[in-house]
Amino acid sequence: MSIIHLLPEHIANQIAAGEVIQRPASVVKELMENAIDAHAKSVQLNVKDAGKTLIQVVDDGDGMSPEDAVKCFQRHATSKLKSAEDLFRLKTKGFRGEALASVASIAHVSMRTKKNDAETGTHIEVEGNSIKTNEQIVCSKGTVFEVKNLFYNVPARRNFLKSESIEFGHIRDEFERVALAHPDIKFSLHHNGQEIYQLQAGVLRMRVASIFGRNSNERLVPIEEQTNIVSIKGFLGKPDAAKKTRGEQFFFVNDRFFKDSYFHHAITKAFDGMISEKHYPSYCIYLDVDPAKIDVNIHPTKTEIKFEEDRFIYSILLSSVRQALGKYNIFPTLDFETETSFDVPSSFRKTEPIEPQITVDPSFNPFHTQKNTAGSSGNGFSKALKNEGFGQTMPSSSDWEQFYQIEEESSSSDGLISTQTIGFQDDTFQGNYLIHDRYIFSPTKSGLLVVDIKRAKWRILYTELIGKFIHQALESQQLLFPMEKEVSKMEMDLWLSHEKLLKQLGFHCEYDQETIFIHGVPTVLPENSVNDCIDSLLADLQDRDIDQGDVAHHLVRRLTQNASREAVIRQAEEAQALIEALFQCEEHTLAPNGKKIMHTVLLTDIASNF
Repeated sequence: MSIIHLLPEHIANQIAAGEVIQRPASVVKELMENAIDAHAKSVQLNVKDAGKTLIQVVDDGDGMSPEDAVKCFQRHATSKLKSAEDLFRLKTKGFRGEALASVASIAHVSMRTKKNDAETGTHIEVEGNSIKTNEQIVCSKGTVFEVKNLFYNVPARRNFLKSESIEFGHIRDEFERVALAHPDIKFSLHHNGQEIYQLQAGVLRMRVASIFGRNSNERLVPIEEQTNIVSIKGFLGKPDAAKKTRGEQFFFVNDRFFKDSYFHHAITKAFDGMISEKHYPSYCIYLDVDPAKIDVNIHPTKTEIKFEEDRFIYSILLSSVRQALGKYNIFPTLDFETETSFDVPSSFRKTEPIEPQITVDPSFNPFHTQKNTAGSSGNGFSKALKNEGFGQTMPSSSDWEQFYQIEEESSSSDGLISTQTIGFQDDTFQGNYLIHDRYIFSPTKSGLLVVDIKRAKWRILYTELIGKFIHQALESQQLLFPMEKEVSKMEMDLWLSHEKLLKQLGFHCEYDQETIFIHGVPTVLPENSVNDCIDSLLADLQDRDIDQGDVAHHLVRRLTQNASREAVIRQAEEAQALIEALFQCEEHTLAPNGKKIMHTVLLTDIASNF
């Protein structure tokens, strides 16, 4: 008896759908790419409830005949391939013929399509891979796809979908990738009836600026290189436009978006030393490579591509980015053709040089300006020390005691600060000691307790504010002049979608397209930290790994972290008060990010080093 049997068609399609259709954004990607392959000049994307209820794609492309309209929902039905060799000279987006069959197996699909030279169009409705409706209708040229009730028959997959804001974020990503790859096509995006994007066909720079934000145009640096291996074009963001998030990094090869950490390393290496740590440069790079030298079929989502000459492309890319930055006077370069002599101002070029006159006072003695010290000679020091060893007088023991005397200071050049007079005592040190404005050293019976000042302040602020935040809005202080913050369209949408929560934090703002006017900020936040704090908050809002129910806690944590960075302690009373406030927190050993606040250095550990 045979134990191997063929899977039914609908189960096979659902398995394929599990590979191709992971979330609503996967459907958006497949349908928009089909529209591009159909030579559309205008593509409209309309979604409801982040694609769970409806995904509609309207294009003015070639359309399909009644026969092709039926075939397109069958597995491995494609107009892109005729032989295996065609896999190595692909010019289209799709080619495997799995997308529509996969979508139809897990959703209710409706399609209206018409070729330009046809008198009527075709209307087809598919449910569970079964065609329920097939009729001739009157419609416009092109194709309209409507995907409703995604994953209606796969409840487990539907339950794994994230919140609406996260799922729509993925849809937006796919829309932007396709739009950036085809600046000559008009695109629009609407979500729940609200217009998100209205992109007109135009030049590449205009499209990149439309996606990155209208204020980004002046910060774009063009890059272009032609070689036998690869042709490179696109735009880089200037170093001062680098952000803490990875949202504005795009690679395209033959107008197809892909991800590649190897090539990303080439970009970041070119920016090395020009952007601060944990910041990422913005770039939109387009590669043109012989299709026979790449393999786009190594991953179901086709976002990973294998390059035959990746090492050479890496070197060319690195060199091209450095050249582009240097050409626009961003990266420091050396001009070996420039004369090495000093560039003398024109007003001095005909002036005869005058030899400087140096006057020396042989009677000058810098020690005469020193303050008098008790027990020393009338001139401030003993004769022995005054003559620095060249005199005949031998120093006395009192001279050396005065020489090594250490007086109480508020600070010193090596960063050591004490809250009491530092001296040599026979007893155990008393009080707290501050080092480099960052640590408190507090003697204990077993050794030294070391407290990180900034993390301690962070924990205290977080504990205080999270308790208030739950019941009432945090106190806000009005700025004398509103602060303007330019953001991208996506960042503006994120900020507005969380406006109520941010107002609860103490941010009071007004808006104008892609500019936020900040009128009030939380009282605990120093004014010079506002800009960095907003960048951090936007980075958190873009982090799709953060559960939406926990966003408030993340924002309070980020706010208090920025506020604690300016924490400075100068006096013994302040150090003591900080330690007391810290130990009043229920959790006082760890900062809100889980890192240690304090550490005890045992006497036995100290002794082992001597």
